[in-house]
Amino acid sequence: MSRIIAGTAKGARIAAPKGDATRPTSDRVKEALFSALAAWFHTVDKAPEQHLAGISMLDLYSGTGGIALEAASRGASNVMAIDHHTARTITDNARRTKLALVVRPMRAQQAVAALEGPFDLVFIDPPYDVPTAEVDQLVSQLAEGDGLAPQALVVVERPRRSQKPQWPDVFTRTWDRRYGETTLHFGATEAHHAETEHPRPEYQHDQSDPMSTA
Repeated sequence: MSRIIAGTAKGARIAAPKGDATRPTSDRVKEALFSALAAWFHTVDKAPEQHLAGISMLDLYSGTGGIALEAASRGASNVMAIDHHTARTITDNARRTKLALVVRPMRAQQAVAALEGPFDLVFIDPPYDVPTAEVDQLVSQLAEGDGLAPQALVVVERPRRSQKPQWPDVFTRTWDRRYGETTLHFGATEAHHAETEHPRPEYQHDQSDPMSTA
């Protein structure tokens, strides 16, 4: 059973359905992800429960709801979790952790087509057997619709050996970080307003990132 790492619900356990139908993001990758998000949103110096304060977040293929719940625990608002298989599990976990989520029992493509955004942050973690072409189509849907804020960040979690997402032109900055057998692919719809003023070396494409295992 995984847990919430930080924020208002730190330490709360997150239940998963029986069997191997879901593949929760490991605590190691989750911690690295949210450290990267705090750096991106310039909230590293704030308390963990404020790291995503005011950020609207969409979690596609939400599984147990672990990423959406972690975001809510760290202050994100308007957090929406989408999964047509596990919506009941996500709802139960939200109730248990006393965190506010909007849970929709929908397929990811259907949800993106009917988005009630805009969202500042989108996390996409499809099952490993979902073809790369399907992931690319989903990212294109996001880019073409009204679901993304003008300055949005999209994160795609995939197996290390999967192909990188094909980012549409609206994503003006992209980068990748690998953690063991998992790779996180990041795409920003605009260069972050502070990046040109205060470049962050941890996001350069080199081997110096202390969170990278590449």
